[in-house]
Amino acid sequence: MKIATFIAGSILAMAANAAMAQGVPGELGSLIGEVSRSIGTGGEGEGGQLSGRLIQLIGLLTLLSLAPGLIIMMTSFTRFVIVFSMLRSALGLGQTPPNMVLTSLAMFMTFFVMQPVFQTAWDDGLAPLVEGSITEEQALPRIAEPFHRFMLANTREADLALFAQMAAKNAKAAEEGSRGVKAKDTGELLAAAHHVETLLPADRSEVAWSTLVPAFMISELRRAFTIGFLIYLPFIVIDLITSSVLMSAGMMMLSPVMISLPFKVIFFVLTDGWYRLAGSMMQSYAAMPL
Repeated sequence: MKIATFIAGSILAMAANAAMAQGVPGELGSLIGEVSRSIGTGGEGEGGQLSGRLIQLIGLLTLLSLAPGLIIMMTSFTRFVIVFSMLRSALGLGQTPPNMVLTSLAMFMTFFVMQPVFQTAWDDGLAPLVEGSITEEQALPRIAEPFHRFMLANTREADLALFAQMAAKNAKAAEEGSRGVKAKDTGELLAAAHHVETLLPADRSEVAWSTLVPAFMISELRRAFTIGFLIYLPFIVIDLITSSVLMSAGMMMLSPVMISLPFKVIFFVLTDGWYRLAGSMMQSYAAMPL
């Protein structure tokens, strides 16, 4: 049993990486089901159920090892943590609040935003799997579908089209092989990415994971930097006013950063900055379509 567990764990780890790269969660679930049934053969009743539970446990441990990367790639965590980091830089507070505080706040806000997605994944996939009413190959697509819909609702069409164009280019290059056909340059790719309807399937639910995940990430980065720019503006104004006042008073040797810091902090507190920033970021996410 220990040897079988080790082999199954190795297979699951390799299958998880391959499935996420190719965008086929159903194949990973099918592989888990096949391994579970192959280990369970030769024993009936409690032996077969125990083997199935063992494979589910190995799959869960594999998922937990990938959880940090999945949280960053497939949830709202990226936007939150970048905006909080830029806010701290705009205030000029150095390491206050510390990284642990900002990361924890971003994580709990992520759980709040993603709660409907997690609940749907549990109700449709994980709970029936634990109860034994569906198989592993049926459960994985059901678990992945809510995340696919969430990312699709919060990804720009232009970003999706860009990666769809690049995927089509790579597929065409692989087919043509040694024909020596010249590949399109980056400018042509970017221009073609704006023709969304010709690059993406009519049914957006058919968009491949290999296209959706990177498109979602660059969409999140774009929005995070846009919010960060808007956060920086009022604090830059305060810095400029402070510098002008010090220069006009002849205090050239006094650091404007040291003088403007308390004014920036009190400005952020009086405007109820944490409430407004957290609320606006959580409301900026589109609801997951049913």
